[in-house]
Amino acid sequence: MASPTPPNPMLVSILFFISLFIVSNSLTTTFYDSTCPNALSTIRTSIRQAVSRERRMAASLIRLHFHDCFVQGCDASVLLDENTTPTSERNAIQNKNSARGFNVIDAAKAQVEQICPGIVSCADILAVAARDASVAVSL
Repeated sequence: MASPTPPNPMLVSILFFISLFIVSNSLTTTFYDSTCPNALSTIRTSIRQAVSRERRMAASLIRLHFHDCFVQGCDASVLLDENTTPTSERNAIQNKNSARGFNVIDAAKAQVEQICPGIVSCADILAVAARDASVAVSL
């Protein structure tokens, strides 16, 4: 019986470093704690105010996040308008006159930009807004 072939050391090294990269870049709820400590509370306050003005806005924000993530991942591409891209998701047939809450996300983003310019991504704001909207209506 032949002895098994030992693993390729180069392949083992590559797999090891890939696994380190994946583990070190895990998603975490504390991501902005050091770079923008008030980001999440700012978004939460903005979303709670919007939902308290119109309770139905919670469902709209959750739906907006869903539409952003549905096609090619959660990248905030649903927030792009026609001035930026000629065929934006915002004005796509599926979303035009249907998806709403853009103004709420824009307001939250503006508030976050005041305290931490260029730090918090639009995709994160959209995801946190959906989370906070669902919490706001469950209270």
